[in-house]
Amino acid sequence: MLGLSVERLRADMNRLLAMLFHQFLQLQQLQDESSPNFVSEVVNIYFNESEKLLRNLRELLTEKEFSDYRKMGSHLNQLIGSSSSIGAHRIRTVCLAFRAASDLNNRTGCLRALEALECEYCYLKNKLHELFQIEQQRMLAAAVRYPQNNNP
Repeated sequence: MLGLSVERLRADMNRLLAMLFHQFLQLQQLQDESSPNFVSEVVNIYFNESEKLLRNLRELLTEKEFSDYRKMGSHLNQLIGSSSSIGAHRIRTVCLAFRAASDLNNRTGCLRALEALECEYCYLKNKLHELFQIEQQRMLAAAVRYPQNNNP
């Protein structure tokens, strides 16, 4: 039974990596000579805004007298929208579960969902960082010009 679970996790991870790479390529197609840093700028904006939203969610949930589930829903809706726009489907899915817990005023469920959301966020950030490093290496390698030997 354990082997099936490991295999399923491996398959899920491979699907996620494929989705990330596909989304990265889609964003890359929007990049051109007039905006050579488009992809990195979009992703950096996403990470900056997401970190603010995650911090706001954590602050809301750690308040002693927390009861503002509508405000939490607003933060989650922003995160769902921006995650969808860059193809962060797993983050979007966790946000939807988080919002469901929030709609039920389930603080314990919200705390669990926040932990899962922070884990998915870190995973996405690390994987996109790896993709950017590889892309940067590829661009540097493509820019290297070797002198041609004109001797017969």
